Amino acid sequence: MKTLRLVLESFRFAWQALRANLLRTILSLLGVTVGIFAIIAVFTVVDSLEASIRQSMNFVGDKVIYVQKWPWAFGGEYPWWKYFNRPLPTQREFRSLQRLLPADSHRGVALFAAQGGNTLKAGDNSVESVALQGVTFDFRRVSDVPVTEGRYFLPQEVEGAANVAIVGYDIAHNLYPNGSALGKVFRTRGQKFTIVGVMEKEGKKLLDTPSNDTNVLVPVGAFSKIFAISTGGFTGAQAILAVKGRDDDPGLQNLESEIRGAMRNIRGLKPREEDNFALNRPEMLADAITKLFSVIGLVGAVIGSFAILVGGFGIANIMFVSVKERTNIIGIQKSLGAKNYFILFQFLFEAVFLCLIGGAAGLFLVYLITLVPQDSLKVFMSMNRIVLGLSLSVVIGVLSGIIPAVLASNMDPVIAIRSK
Repeated sequence: MKTLRLVLESFRFAWQALRANLLRTILSLLGVTVGIFAIIAVFTVVDSLEASIRQSMNFVGDKVIYVQKWPWAFGGEYPWWKYFNRPLPTQREFRSLQRLLPADSHRGVALFAAQGGNTLKAGDNSVESVALQGVTFDFRRVSDVPVTEGRYFLPQEVEGAANVAIVGYDIAHNLYPNGSALGKVFRTRGQKFTIVGVMEKEGKKLLDTPSNDTNVLVPVGAFSKIFAISTGGFTGAQAILAVKGRDDDPGLQNLESEIRGAMRNIRGLKPREEDNFALNRPEMLADAITKLFSVIGLVGAVIGSFAILVGGFGIANIMFVSVKERTNIIGIQKSLGAKNYFILFQFLFEAVFLCLIGGAAGLFLVYLITLVPQDSLKVFMSMNRIVLGLSLSVVIGVLSGIIPAVLASNMDPVIAIRSK
């Protein structure tokens, strides 16, 4: 209890010293404020950018393996000539893959193809530059289809190539601004489609990636009535096969092996022949994004650390001045029986207080940035960054105040009392 009382007394002395020199305290903590603001602001913006980009890319799905002609590449030389003559996935291969893959190895197999630049008309209203996407029934297992009004396709509608559609939020409200779009009909490229579902509004994305707001889903058979699904080259809508993995196969290694074996069997490849298809996974994209923002975050941390370093030097300088000014008081305290650690804590707590107040002010400025309205980039400050900012403040306070505090605690009381 005596030790705790002395520690609390050290806190009280430190707080009184800060209040007694209010102007100096404010000027001292400005350096730490700027430093914490700089580094946490950089981290906050980087986190927000990464989150926005990942959200923009969420259309690729999670735990999905895509069977395509072209492999995804992120940097380095891309030998396109090697993949040019590869065949594209077909509906026959989709049905064969469904049959060959073990039922317990996946959650769903889907085929889809898309074509942009379509104009939808309903009465006097029309919407241009719409992406029309033909999908199989299990597409909702592979990709998120957030239907908020109506329903998803029925198996009979997909198998029968019915002219039904699930439309994005913007399309529904532009075609039918005065009421619900469910059950209504629109026309495109000579075909009439009945709306059976409306998807949830996604809003503007940071990247110009496919958005459900301007997307229309139709059964792949109905899609084939309008567009030819290409089997090679660059003409026509290119089909993509996608297989959704199970949650108990986190690395998807087993599923990838099953798909590779099935596709090689379907295409009649000999054991020594190279794969003429690519298995692409969203994790490849996620890893590339993580590496990119790790580098950006490291550069930002280095730049911000210089500002914190300057703030630390300012705190250390003020603490040396504070020790010099209170040398006589230190001598009196020690002559009355104050222990060395009591004097040390008194000055060390003062330095930590300064840095914590400065750090909190810096975090508050970053928080104000998050309140600025943005269209596509939502800036947010996570709890991890708040803890990091306060922890850095404490560390800078300890490093800046430890030497002045040690010098003060080791003073000879007689010499200290005689000082002016």
